[in-house]
Order: sequence, then C-alpha cells, then structure tokens
Amino acid sequence: MRELRVRVGDQTLAVVDEGPQDGEPLLLIMGLGLQLTAWPQGLIDRWTARGFRVLRYDHRDIGLSSAQDHLQTPPLLWSALKHALHLPLQAPYRLQDLADDAAGLLRQLGIPRAQVVGVSMGGMVAQHLARRHPTLVSHLHLWMTSSGARRLPLPSRELRRLMLQRPRSRLEALEHYTRLFRLLAGPAYPTPEAELRAKVEASASRAWRPQATLRQLVAIAADGDRSRWLRELGQPVSVLHGSHDPMLPLPHGRQLAACLPAGRCRFEVIDGWGHDLPAALWKRLSESVQTLASNL
Repeated sequence: MRELRVRVGDQTLAVVDEGPQDGEPLLLIMGLGLQLTAWPQGLIDRWTARGFRVLRYDHRDIGLSSAQDHLQTPPLLWSALKHALHLPLQAPYRLQDLADDAAGLLRQLGIPRAQVVGVSMGGMVAQHLARRHPTLVSHLHLWMTSSGARRLPLPSRELRRLMLQRPRSRLEALEHYTRLFRLLAGPAYPTPEAELRAKVEASASRAWRPQATLRQLVAIAADGDRSRWLRELGQPVSVLHGSHDPMLPLPHGRQLAACLPAGRCRFEVIDGWGHDLPAALWKRLSESVQTLASNL
C-alpha cells in the first residue's frame, strides 16, 4: 500500500495506490461525503489479487485532500427549493471539476488509461470523466448511481428527513451517521451495528468535514440531467443497482442503463442490495469488473 499526495492543478489529492505497479489500473471514485477509506479493504484485496493496480482517492474538500472551506456553502433548504422550482443553482464547485481532478490524477501518475468504478455521486463524476476525458477510460462501471433525470424517484422519506438534520456535536454526529448508514443497507445484506459504528468513528477520526457534504449535495443538484449525452459514450459500461436502494431507487439504474449505447452496456439488478458495499457482495462486485472487460 502506497499513500501519496498528488498535486492536481490547485488541489492536492490524498491517494492510496495498491497492487502491482505493472497491473491494469483500476480507479475508484467514491460517493457523497465519503473518504477513500469507505472502499472496503476486503474488496480492494480481491482486485489486487487479480492483478489490478487499484487507485482510490479523496475528492477535493473531503478527507485529507485540499479543503474548500473558503468557498461559500449555500443554504441546503434554499438550494433544494430552487432545484424543485427548476431555478439555476450556483454550486461552489461542479461535478465536472471533480471529474477533471480524477483525470489530472491519472495523468500525474503517468497512467494513460484505466478502468473506472464510480459509486453513487462517484458514478456521476465517472460519467463526466468518461465524456470529458474519453481516452483515459477503458471501461466504465457505474454502481448505485443515476443520470440525474428529473422524473426519477426521490430517496426514501426517512432518508430525506435524516439528511436534512444537522448534528450539533460530535457525539450526535456519530449517532446520526450510524443511523444513516443503517438505513442505506438493503434487507438481504445488513451490516452489524458494531461494524457500522466503527466505520463512522474511524472516518470521523481521520477527517471531519460536514460542510463539504453540503457543498457536494449542491454540486449534484446543480449538475442536472446527463441523459442527453450519455448515449455518446464510447466505452463499455456496466450498471449495477440494488433492488432495494433507498437513496437512488431502482428506476435510477434502469433509466441510466437505457440511456447508454445499445450493445455496449451491461445492466444487472442485485436482489436485496441497498446503497452500500456489504462484505457478502464483495466477490460478486469484484468479479463484475473482470466480466465486463472480458465480454465487452
């Protein structure tokens, strides 16, 4: 395991580089408010055992990458109202900026081409990466993510209520995020309570940037509908989605797959899966990367 700090434009990104240096590069892009440590080590180990060079990193504003606290954080409720009324939103930074960070990271590391896995918001960033920097992406894996189309269903009511709450202390925050991650799990793949709490505490100890999550939420809302250009992507794509995803319900995955080029997209629904990366699915998820590369 190699822990790096890589300068990309005005940002410094925290990166972990694992596996054989001459292995096929696999870039992992994490979701909303989550650090590179949210990628389970057991899943990483399965890829490195298959010979992949696995790269994961903290987005700007997250974890140990460059903070963006000098940027204004728009009020979340006001931003949500503007989004609902189809009014323009001004985000502190855009998902395209995060995609350019990922492209710059690959170039700084001297990697001409990589397979890319993006989860949730990371899948949205990966879509922009594949469009804006097509020569850098050999295969695209979009897990539990969305095209951003307006007509798609919202997160569950309980999740929406919880996401609008702002914990007032570190203790409240630990309880808050433990409840949040519990809600994200699908019925077939629950995570033990002690494991959930340990993950939340480890993440908070490494870095604590709650305002960054708000800025990322606004960036997602401001990005709009990507459906109109997804069919232009030339890379083979796999779309994996859980049947019980409470954050981005299954219609998001179905609609996303329908937008992608016919004959170059593999769509799979995993029954009972929610919006997380449970240990019981590591084998299936890791093998899906190899399957796409072999078949498309």
